[in-house]
Amino acid sequence: MRFLVRMLGYLLVAGGFVVLLTDGARSIANSVLRFTPLVETLITLVGERFRLLQPAVERNLHPMLWDPILVNLLHVPTAAAGLLLGLLLLWLGAAPKPVIGIVTRR
Repeated sequence: MRFLVRMLGYLLVAGGFVVLLTDGARSIANSVLRFTPLVETLITLVGERFRLLQPAVERNLHPMLWDPILVNLLHVPTAAAGLLLGLLLLWLGAAPKPVIGIVTRR
């Protein structure tokens, strides 16, 4: 299980880095700082199924979860979301540190 979490973490970090490079190249070409919001990326990847997310969240979870929380989270730059979530998964999937200390039992 730890392997899958780390693999997903590496994929998200790599994807976040690719989006960061793409946004940087686009910003240099247009001479305007522009980041791709997460909502644009999700619409591109998922398509019309993304439109079904709002009614599902409002019906199954809570209506207040969509408007103030998820709407603001979907405007985060894709690169930042990918890098942060990937680093979090890498941290969670890391091997436990060995316990170093004095053994008092013999």
